[in-house]
Amino acid sequence: MKKIAIIGAGPAGIEAASVLAKYGAQVVLFEKSETPLKNLQDKAFLFPNFQSAQEIADDLNSKLLTDGITTAFGVDINDVKWHRTEWKLTDSKGQTYVSDAVLLTTGYQVFDARRKEELGYGIYKGVITSLDMERMIKHEKILNANGDVPKRVTFLQCVGSRDEKSGNNYCSKLCCVTAVKQAIEVKKQLPKCEVSVFYMDLRMWGQGFEEMYRTAQEKYDVSFVRGRISEAAATFDSRIQLKSEDTLMGVPLKMTTDLLVLMVGMEASPGTNTLGKSCDISGEYGFIRTISPHLYDNETGKPGLFAAGSCKRPMTVWDTINDARSAAFAIIDYLNTLP
Repeated sequence: MKKIAIIGAGPAGIEAASVLAKYGAQVVLFEKSETPLKNLQDKAFLFPNFQSAQEIADDLNSKLLTDGITTAFGVDINDVKWHRTEWKLTDSKGQTYVSDAVLLTTGYQVFDARRKEELGYGIYKGVITSLDMERMIKHEKILNANGDVPKRVTFLQCVGSRDEKSGNNYCSKLCCVTAVKQAIEVKKQLPKCEVSVFYMDLRMWGQGFEEMYRTAQEKYDVSFVRGRISEAAATFDSRIQLKSEDTLMGVPLKMTTDLLVLMVGMEASPGTNTLGKSCDISGEYGFIRTISPHLYDNETGKPGLFAAGSCKRPMTVWDTINDARSAAFAIIDYLNTLP
């Protein structure tokens, strides 16, 4: 029976493991944290249909019970090398493992908003990230710095994406949609709250997303302002004063808000960076490089080494799951060529 090592127990890793195990492979699923699906567990609802993220997590967790899957949580694989006829994996404690094929599903991390000092994250309590807001929405506890219900919430797009100063020139793809989704969720929980979204360009790229944007405007009265916030500072009562410009109208703006939500982009995770360099497949911005995004998007060009999910580029949850299934079948095709 062929052995497959999957590194990363997020949606991609679990989905691929499930498919491979059903086709008779012996799968070991490595995860450096003690629990799987760490990023998904922080989410409340997924766009565009507002399906519960917990439902998705529960479904994926049930697949870990599939015969043929062995989990190794709390194991940090930091080196992967081809050794004669098989892959050799080494963890942070020096223990080694071997497999016939390796699938990297090491995922992403969110941009550290403290790198944008002018926006005040980590300095002012009224400045939070989209991940912080997601947790507030999930627990139905949206509060300002004073622990009160906010009267005004402002979202700022493209924090750590499309930004030469931060070193990330690419679009993270999900931030625009997430801001619209979170704006709707805030209005659902706090109907009297004023909600604004500051954006560079709204990129509502998927089916149902433009409709969600219109719903935010027409049903929930969310305001959209084309412009950038240049500076944020705290007021005496812990509100946040913003300096900005409405680039459509060509006029400067100054306003105060109870919560400033920074829509942080996606970056390659430390694990993705480490293994990309270890395997010599590190691409632009630290994401994993594959042969071609059109034809061989799961294949790295090295025999038996594959990649899936957001370790390659920013992806939605469903894109990630579909990509994992594709990777699983690419691995099956590869295993069928082995003696």
